[in-house]
Amino acid sequence: MPAEGMARHRPPRILLTGFSVFPGAPVNPTEALVQSLRETPLAIDADLKTAVLSVEYDTIAAQLAALCADFQPDIALHLGLARECRGFRLERIARNTNAGARPDNLGNTPQSTSICAGPATLASTLPLEEIERRLAGAGLPVEWSDDAGGYLCNTVFTLSAAHACDGLTPAMTGFIHVPPLDTDASATGATMSLADLRQGADIILQATVGAWRRS
Repeated sequence: MPAEGMARHRPPRILLTGFSVFPGAPVNPTEALVQSLRETPLAIDADLKTAVLSVEYDTIAAQLAALCADFQPDIALHLGLARECRGFRLERIARNTNAGARPDNLGNTPQSTSICAGPATLASTLPLEEIERRLAGAGLPVEWSDDAGGYLCNTVFTLSAAHACDGLTPAMTGFIHVPPLDTDASATGATMSLADLRQGADIILQATVGAWRRS
């Protein structure tokens, strides 16, 4: 049996990342979601590793490489906050550019034009259509996007899709934005409860693991 086929007979290694708070976002729902997954792991046949990334351009690649050094995920699911979105926003495309970058938590902005070596755009390899069907079927709001923004969400998406960090060469990777928590007093648009965010994350992981096994 080919090595790749043999790999599909073991539980997949999944890296799931969220972000810490950042300027303009005193509460980050992905941080709370990561904590929920740590406290009550998903009942799924997979090796799940979670992390909250610091919102820092200069260290983001090193953060990802450190997480993957001894883990080497098969699947990388990256989550971030978009204050204007109305539900789970499925990002189709990573853009390999720092155009429009905003200051990070240290007040820094990237100096180079491109995020990393590679093509100008990279597509998500998550089973997005199946994820959309499952989320909608569970009554959870979901929307589509071809622009992951000009902040570190797009940076992480690009680094992961381009396999630009040591150890981070997932067979499947992608980025999904979520709205603020309903407990966030600074939110001005749509919000979501932590329970709904957790339900959606579980659905996304289950759909992705199923697709990985079938591929």
